[in-house]
Amino acid sequence: MNIAVRLLENPFDPLAALSAWGLNDAAQAQFIGRVRGTGVDGAPLRGLWLEHYPGMTEAMLNTICREELVRHGAGAALVWHRVGALAVGESIVLVATAGDRRGAALASCQAILEALKHRAPFWKKELAHTGERWVPGNTPYGVRTSTAG
Repeated sequence: MNIAVRLLENPFDPLAALSAWGLNDAAQAQFIGRVRGTGVDGAPLRGLWLEHYPGMTEAMLNTICREELVRHGAGAALVWHRVGALAVGESIVLVATAGDRRGAALASCQAILEALKHRAPFWKKELAHTGERWVPGNTPYGVRTSTAG
């Protein structure tokens, strides 16, 4: 099993990351997530701030990848995730999986993405033009709140 997890504070090119990864596998699936321009309330955003719990986040991402690769019969996973300040349009997450069959690659890619959204210790703050607010429900570890300002 091949698992590669990276947390990055600077912008990355997901296509460059994929160019040399998983070349020996018959099937690959990829998801690239970008910072959207609107918040949960529909208001325009200028960006996001993404916090994480160092050490714990990487361990959880590795655990999630291992569990989902085994569950779906795939052999490799690549997860790159941004932390810190992000601008609208920047890549925030890359999830890629590979294996001998397309079904295993596709299913494990989606499962890893969904699990990291709900289990990994990330906290997301929307940076609107009129203030800032923590987004509730990013992780099961609790909701952080702040006042706009």
